[in-house]
Amino acid sequence: MILTDKNFKKEVLDSKSPVLVEFWGSWCPPCQAEKRILKKLEEEYAGKIKIGTLNINRNPKTALKYDIKGVPTYIIFYQGKIVHRDIAAKSEKQLREMIEETLKKIRLTATKSPLS
Repeated sequence: MILTDKNFKKEVLDSKSPVLVEFWGSWCPPCQAEKRILKKLEEEYAGKIKIGTLNINRNPKTALKYDIKGVPTYIIFYQGKIVHRDIAAKSEKQLREMIEETLKKIRLTATKSPLS
């Protein structure tokens, strides 16, 4: 999913599902290499987590809001909040681990009762 300053709130912050956002730049070779991996993971994790990319050059407001200093930067949002943040290019295995760990953390948080 391609994210922009205009659709970020609707697609990410208002999403009922967790959303992994890759903040990238067109001038960044590692960012270009990640595209294939992210597309594969987007299909694999459909229904569990949404995956989107945001070009920081074309969408400076959102990049500034989340203090993006280097690319690629990965942020996973859930219920409008940041639940995970990482920087630097990742292998498919590393991205999968990031997603799995975050989904596990979200499930654990959701199953805790208010009295525990």
